[in-house]
Amino acid sequence: MSSKKYMTGSLDLTKHDTGTGAHRSRKPVYMDFLPPCNHACPAGEDIQAWLALAQAGEYEAAWQKLLENNPFPAIHGRVCYHPCETACNRNYTDDTVSIHAVERFLGDLAMEKGWKPEFTPKPGGKRVLIVGAGPSGLSAAYHLIRLGHEVEIREAGPVAGGMIHFGIPAYRMPRKELNQEIQRVVDMGAKIVLDCRVEDIEKAKAEGGFDAVFIAVGAHLSKNIEIPSRDARKMMDAVSFLKSVENGEDLQLGRRVAIYGGGNTAMDAARTAKRLGAEEAVIIYRRDRASMPAHDFEADEAIEEGVKINWLRTIKEIDCTTMTVEVMELDADGRPQPTGRTETLETDALIMAVGQDTDTGFLKKVEGIEFNWDGTVIVGPNMMTGADGVFAGGDMVPSERSVTIATGHGKKAARYIDAWLRGESYQPAAKHPIVEHDKLQLWYSTEAPKRKQGELSPEARLGGFEEILQGYSEKEALFEAKRCLSCGNCFECDGCYGSCPEDAIIKLGKGKRYLYDYDKCTGCAACFEQCPCHAIEMVKE
Repeated sequence: MSSKKYMTGSLDLTKHDTGTGAHRSRKPVYMDFLPPCNHACPAGEDIQAWLALAQAGEYEAAWQKLLENNPFPAIHGRVCYHPCETACNRNYTDDTVSIHAVERFLGDLAMEKGWKPEFTPKPGGKRVLIVGAGPSGLSAAYHLIRLGHEVEIREAGPVAGGMIHFGIPAYRMPRKELNQEIQRVVDMGAKIVLDCRVEDIEKAKAEGGFDAVFIAVGAHLSKNIEIPSRDARKMMDAVSFLKSVENGEDLQLGRRVAIYGGGNTAMDAARTAKRLGAEEAVIIYRRDRASMPAHDFEADEAIEEGVKINWLRTIKEIDCTTMTVEVMELDADGRPQPTGRTETLETDALIMAVGQDTDTGFLKKVEGIEFNWDGTVIVGPNMMTGADGVFAGGDMVPSERSVTIATGHGKKAARYIDAWLRGESYQPAAKHPIVEHDKLQLWYSTEAPKRKQGELSPEARLGGFEEILQGYSEKEALFEAKRCLSCGNCFECDGCYGSCPEDAIIKLGKGKRYLYDYDKCTGCAACFEQCPCHAIEMVKE
């Protein structure tokens, strides 16, 4: 009979012969490792755990597990750039698990079913003031409430959500789902005061009787660059432009719009301009595509919608509706250098998308708070500034900037604030070693390509701000959750149990895994070879 008919491959006992015989030198031990998806998640989600619950059809339990670390699955399932998927070991088999799509499915299903977060707050909570109702501030509020504290958020703008609301267009983040997930935090007990700019932290803390403060004001100020301009008819920054669109203002951009910058905000500004009726939207970026900060899919979608991108160009001068740009070339180090060659472009409006800064000037009068050269606030490992009881996170502290990173900062700060308020110390749990793909023993073959999400055609997108990417059905979400390989953690496949020649493995029952009878075990490593997810390690006696 051909060996190809068997699911399990032949063991290579030459690798393990030193562990067998009259005197066993090594023995197998069941272990838990850290899956790369969990390790890569900026919000610290236990992705593998909630995927396991989802693949069992236990959707509410999966959602509750997800909410232990991230309060906004419907938001993150749409706007997160899912580094968890970049790290996914399944990529070496066929394609990554579409984690974000399953997360979105759970988030949307929870709103449809009206599920409520289940938690038991600790007694003895205090009062915490949060400045800024963006993702970091809202996340901190959510986790502080779960930890038993009373929270008030003061937001300078007219709505909560921060840059999720004003910086991410509705075609990526529809407002209904955004507002519903924010409302969940309010329903849990958070008080949000809008149109309330905090100028004096110490005064606000004292007058409100707050015991601690978390500051998360976000990056709402556009950076400025000097461009010689004799008569620029319409020039605006990308953040103000997107806010104006969100507020329904009539901007009258004209037929031709230029966008200066190469980040995700530049892509959103260009795509928004097309939706407002611009016949031409041209992005001008001084580097090449490989160096742009925008994600590839953002540029791809922009090009699909008719946006033009002029790589290796920089603006030299603007005169009325004529723009002079200089052609750049990459040097041996890949850096753009001027060539002296120029081109002219006709444009009715220019949108500057060259980055954002945080408005941290109001903190300079707080004794103990220190700043970096770029204006970001210096915090310690516990997220506390140099002022006692004043913590900070999100875009205003040194780090990469994304909604998920800001959400993770809020959770991290909440845990340190809780410990500080209770006179305790918080130490994150030690992490298991990461299990990379080369550690897996995939003795089975599988053909289960990732389920694609439906999306609007480029022609249909430009008709308005309808959401482009569609969600999974239950059938699709269930299939996708089942694609998880459970890297590094036993999922009770019985590979070890069935392969042991000495019957040294005891099956404890569903959910209880297995136990070794070392009186019978010879150390042959058959179980190790047959564990597909590397939940077994051979250790020296």
